[in-house]
Amino acid sequence: MTDLRLARQSWRRLEPVHGMIYFVPEATERYAALGLDFHTGYFASRGAALGPASAELVIATFYNFCPTLVRQALPGAWKIVTPEKMIEARLDAADAALRRAGIHEIESLAETTALARRAAEKACEHLQGRPLFAAHAALPWPSEPLLQLWHAQTLLREFRGDGHVAMLLSEEVGPLDALVLHAATGSVPTVFLKASRAWPEEEWAAAEERLRERGLLAGDELTERGRELRQRIEDRTDELALPAYAALSDDELARLAELARVFGRAVVDAGLLAIAS
Repeated sequence: MTDLRLARQSWRRLEPVHGMIYFVPEATERYAALGLDFHTGYFASRGAALGPASAELVIATFYNFCPTLVRQALPGAWKIVTPEKMIEARLDAADAALRRAGIHEIESLAETTALARRAAEKACEHLQGRPLFAAHAALPWPSEPLLQLWHAQTLLREFRGDGHVAMLLSEEVGPLDALVLHAATGSVPTVFLKASRAWPEEEWAAAEERLRERGLLAGDELTERGRELRQRIEDRTDELALPAYAALSDDELARLAELARVFGRAVVDAGLLAIAS
């Protein structure tokens, strides 16, 4: 049976290689060159794999953004740029940013890419119920090893993400409820979650009260019941991501977890995950 702890380590340590695309100026600059502002560029670039996606489709698959924010971006973005252009711009931005971090010069790039790609390709055997992942899985693999690594981790992220949404729904945790619970852990600044997801303050406050009534919050902090719920969702999300990592032996998975630390650290040290003020 695939080692759950190693699978989670592999994903978490390598995740900065993908996640940086939402913060780096290389992405913002390329989207702006196509005529899109920051938020429109985000929704159009990540949603481009779905084709000229409607706001409703992105609201459903991205899950936790205020619908009003999404509707300000889509489908209007597709009057300015095609999904194909957005995919191209996103890849170009990823390439430039990762090169700025020196990822292309890390000696173990080929080995890490090979392991991550095997896991990502194994995930592609499990498309059912994972719409955002499936859309990205249909995209062609880039030819450059650096972008192959980025694409592999993109697939693994969306594979896990679709499973996470399924868990939130099964636990009756709505999109705004999920954000409030996340904020209560203290792992991400509340001000960032509020600004990036753009829910009205009164709706945020209503969600807090709703979660207090469920016994999940006490003030602004998680109760024991709230912590248990969060942990149950995270644990089950990890379990649902395991089919991808079943492609690797225990030794290979341990090796990927070891190598991933180097790549994730390089991204962090280069400041690619810095939140713009």
